[in-house]
Amino acid sequence: MSSSPDVSSLSYEEARDELVRVVTELEQGASTLEQSLALWERGEALAGRCEEWLLGAKKRLEAARVAQAEATDGE
Repeated sequence: MSSSPDVSSLSYEEARDELVRVVTELEQGASTLEQSLALWERGEALAGRCEEWLLGAKKRLEAARVAQAEATDGE
């Protein structure tokens, strides 16, 4: 796990794909409790990163809608 890239540097797609791998590995059962906890923590961080990306996208879409509405109202 220590060789994994910093979560904050991952794109949405990278974080999502790694999260899928982490969940699959957890479902298969890690060999030790320590490994399971490390996977869980990594998964939580990855899920948080995905949420950051999605919230950012939502804000950008809302800003675009507002700008479009303002442009339409100005015509």
